[in-house]
Amino acid sequence: MIFMSQRKVIIIGAAGRDFHNFNVYYRNNPDYNVVAFTAAQIPDIADRKYPASLAGKQYPNGIPIHAQDELESLIKNFDVDECVFAYSDVPYNAVMSLGAKVNAAGADFTLMGHKNTMLKSVKPLIAVGASRTGCGKSQTSNKIMEILIAHGLKVIAIRHPMPYGDLEAQRVQRFAAIEDLAAYKCTIEEMEEYEPHIARGNVIYAGVDYEDILRAAENDPNGCDVILWDGGNNDFPFYKPDLMVTVVDPHRPGHELSYYPGEITLRMADVVVINKIDSADFENIQTVRRSIEMVNPKAVVIDAASALSVDKPELIRGKRVLVIEDGPTLTHGEMKIGAGVVAAKRCGAAELVDPREFAVGKLAETFKTYPGIGKLLPAMGYGDEQVRDLTATIDRVDCDAVVIATPIDLNRVIKINKPTVRVQYSLQEIGCPNMDSVLADFIK
Repeated sequence: MIFMSQRKVIIIGAAGRDFHNFNVYYRNNPDYNVVAFTAAQIPDIADRKYPASLAGKQYPNGIPIHAQDELESLIKNFDVDECVFAYSDVPYNAVMSLGAKVNAAGADFTLMGHKNTMLKSVKPLIAVGASRTGCGKSQTSNKIMEILIAHGLKVIAIRHPMPYGDLEAQRVQRFAAIEDLAAYKCTIEEMEEYEPHIARGNVIYAGVDYEDILRAAENDPNGCDVILWDGGNNDFPFYKPDLMVTVVDPHRPGHELSYYPGEITLRMADVVVINKIDSADFENIQTVRRSIEMVNPKAVVIDAASALSVDKPELIRGKRVLVIEDGPTLTHGEMKIGAGVVAAKRCGAAELVDPREFAVGKLAETFKTYPGIGKLLPAMGYGDEQVRDLTATIDRVDCDAVVIATPIDLNRVIKINKPTVRVQYSLQEIGCPNMDSVLADFIK
């Protein structure tokens, strides 16, 4: 059903906020006709449809999802009035370059704020966000969970979306056991976010329709006293927080004020965690402090280290090792050094082996797309083909051991033909204030 006065809209996304913005603002809104989504950043998520069951009565045939490369021709072909930018971890110059293309093609370029996109929970809600991918949100979320649980509170986590498969089947996902990961056909990237919560005995929700997800979490059969929003990339929350915690990274100083929407997340924060102080340069730490003081001087600032544990350091000492890190952190997160590199150097590795000459298939394509990754192997696993190529690449690398610094143990997902070392990390606060003191009033 199309009305003559409707504004024709394209939502520019990456299978996350784009769907959320549509669900809460455009779905069943007679003033708009969303003619398409575009997809970027994540491999193989275009050429799908946002299904009619999720899109609502105005879209009985669903909504097509095109590659972002087609945006300008889509604007022309559909005579589009407005393009809504709705994904995260993007440098400001890239956002405005895209805006220039949209405006030059004749359409308005829109960035939606939280007034029209945040939902309100009936439960107290803590949100954890970050200035960039790979700052340490998961470590921070884990710390908050531990404190709340120690005070006898039942905490339900809700994760920022990663719906890379069947959107209809992923409308509302509840993960309470490791078997649920297979049942929902999770990618490696999804497992990395969900599995740590499950391993701790917590329930975590995710999916596509975040109104339905929130109501299911509030009424979880295990009980729910507090909702924890576990953010993705550097996006701001889908839910209105009672306490907003933002993590910043001194390994990427200045990015907290130059990447969208990370600066929004920083400006919204009640608490800012400066993570990885133990491995960052002093001047870079000071740069981040000045940024916080400039845009959010009222925030409580917690200094923290990313404490590492290595299960078999003897396999690193004096050896040639391949370091594997979290995929998104190395790709659009642009990190050049992660927990695996820090652990390898601290444990006396003789050499970090460069995997690029051994990369095959989708992994070789990843290195071409992101040439700045360097001597690290991203644990890319958005689909079966990527998982096979990851396995084949590791098999081909000439090294003594593989250092696995991903949030999950890759040995559980793929067969690795070399000795492996597991690196894990946790948030270690330095001095005061700390998370206990920050959460004391919230818990009361």
